[in-house]
Amino acid sequence: MSASRKGLILSFTAAVAMALILLMMGRVPICTCGYVKLWHGVVFSSENSQHLTDWYTPSHIIHGFAFFGLTWLLSKRVPLGWRLFIATLIEAGWEILENSPLIIDRYRSATAAFDYFGDSVINSISDLGAMWFGFWLASKMRWYWTVLLFLLFEAVTVYMIHDGLLLNILMLTYPLDAVKEWQAMAH
Repeated sequence: MSASRKGLILSFTAAVAMALILLMMGRVPICTCGYVKLWHGVVFSSENSQHLTDWYTPSHIIHGFAFFGLTWLLSKRVPLGWRLFIATLIEAGWEILENSPLIIDRYRSATAAFDYFGDSVINSISDLGAMWFGFWLASKMRWYWTVLLFLLFEAVTVYMIHDGLLLNILMLTYPLDAVKEWQAMAH
């Protein structure tokens, strides 16, 4: 079996492990509404982060861009499948941390996500899939197209929901009241 194939199998195994850990943490498998939608576009609702895709899906695609770029810079001679496995471990670790009381409470206190109560397991799996898609895209495109897509995704989400990956990082690490008030105006 090739090294890349082993990396892909380990990535899938890590995804299953992440889902099991999230279930053991008490995360709901699917939306408590009882159904799964392909897209849910209402950020300030109890169904946000409960379905397959939402306004935060582009952020997870960007994670894939970033993880591809970082693994290329730090270990470009490592087979792509192993680099994907490293990216998968980071993304799965974030999904687990993001759904811990520590980060859920931080979102509620530092951002305009007052009613955020974490992701469903299916949403976390979909977020991981979005990261895989971003990683794959970055592996196929020239770097400047990846940067352009990153800027486009950020611009669209900032315009549509007053949030995006960079604002999310800012508000989790150094919350600003002015940004929090501006984000609250999005709904």
